[in-house]
Amino acid sequence: MELWLIITLLAAFLQNLRSLLQKRLTGVLSVNGAAYVRFLYALPFAWVYALWLWQGNFAAANVEFSIYVSTGAVAQMVATACLLSAFTQGNFAVGTAYSKTEAAQAALFGLLLLGDAMNVWLLLGIGVSLVGVVLLSGSVRLADLLQPNRAMWLGLAAGAGFAVSAVGFRGASLALDHGTFVQRAALTVVAAVTLQTLLMGIYLALREPGELRRALAAWRVAAWVGAIGMVASAGWFTAMTLKSAAVVRAVGQVELLFTVISSVWLLGERLRMRELVGMLLVIAGILLLI
Repeated sequence: MELWLIITLLAAFLQNLRSLLQKRLTGVLSVNGAAYVRFLYALPFAWVYALWLWQGNFAAANVEFSIYVSTGAVAQMVATACLLSAFTQGNFAVGTAYSKTEAAQAALFGLLLLGDAMNVWLLLGIGVSLVGVVLLSGSVRLADLLQPNRAMWLGLAAGAGFAVSAVGFRGASLALDHGTFVQRAALTVVAAVTLQTLLMGIYLALREPGELRRALAAWRVAAWVGAIGMVASAGWFTAMTLKSAAVVRAVGQVELLFTVISSVWLLGERLRMRELVGMLLVIAGILLLI
């Protein structure tokens, strides 16, 4: 099994765990506040990780690196906002399903911006896993997906944002002049998380000032969200330094399998035929990708 694949599977598992912990904060924080803790509390862990790997001698952040990492950081925040907006439209399942076009869009952006090569097997794997992900994304029907509405466009915009962010982070790591793939990924993580913490912190201070205080008060759970989220991000960035963003994000959709398994195991929910077929398609898509 290739190293990038092992790292991706671990990152997907940790992201699922982080999401489970993050949901516990929605009772005391707003949606934006709960999203912010993933950056705020990941920040110190990201700096410790990067300083440990680089021993304080960071590679110079050139213009290309700065452009890629800034684009990736902002695109990820915009994508999250679009997905949250889809939720307010009352069509969260539709928005979520369309946001999962991220891997397919990442293939296009990766080809255009970084020259990442694609072939028929990779495109087929992305397509098969996408169908499986849609089946796992809730009780959304085919008729819902074919009917143009605001949630659909917001979901597509979210998918584009997540795709641009993945390609941007990969481009940033590749733009660094020296360092191992692990070091370059760590420097990209710390730069992205620092920028996102500052930008979203300013937004909350202006629009939801009370959330900053509540986010600090929720440190007992939020610290775990930040620590686990940082390790997951380090995994994603490291894998995308080794492999194209489209392939990594497509394989990373195995996270939904972990979500379904968690629901069955921890919450005692029954596995429906739709979800079983979706799981099999995601696995088949991943096998085509690798």
